[in-house]
Amino acid sequence: MTDSLLDILYLDEDLLIANKPAGLLCVPGKGPEKQDCLFNRVLKFNPNARIAHRLDQGTSGIVMFPLNYLTLKNLTHKFEAREIHKRYVAVVEGLVEEDEGEIKLPLICDWPNRPLQKVCFEHGKSAHTRYHVLERNADNHTTRVLLEPVSGRTHQLRVHMLSLGHPMLGDGLYAPEAVLAKAPRLLLHAQELWLDHPITGIEIRVKAPAEF
Repeated sequence: MTDSLLDILYLDEDLLIANKPAGLLCVPGKGPEKQDCLFNRVLKFNPNARIAHRLDQGTSGIVMFPLNYLTLKNLTHKFEAREIHKRYVAVVEGLVEEDEGEIKLPLICDWPNRPLQKVCFEHGKSAHTRYHVLERNADNHTTRVLLEPVSGRTHQLRVHMLSLGHPMLGDGLYAPEAVLAKAPRLLLHAQELWLDHPITGIEIRVKAPAEF
């Protein structure tokens, strides 16, 4: 179900799942110019919608909105128990050497430079990402990767790929200027999500192919 402002991927009486465009805020920011956001668009469709999780403004893709308190409560439990599974697609600078692998590096907010995050073995919270190479482009010196976050830390995918020496194209926070200039937006997209329905228990699988 799609209109000019909202791309709905899944809908029932308990849950709405939408496809967020890149550049759109998930929730309102400060000031009247930052009130257009995915949440406010969903509220116009269903005023009972609630916030369960977010994507960064530059990231596109799948976002869930519970439509009642019980669904919100059950989704929160599922996130905590890591029972909600997501896959992202990204394009990163450089040719990733291994076809697949895992990154387990603890992350913490870099307070003097917030909202940036950084790897910190002393005080960071555990973070775990799996990656799989989809395509290497030697001409453009880039790699298309499938990313599966096992944990859900802020900027986890961006910092973990940066830690391997492969910043994401178009990343205004972490990419060097030359890598930032390779794309008009952050090339990170939440492409697939699956979970057992928070009320019925029936498995839901939603896909929204990346547009890059």
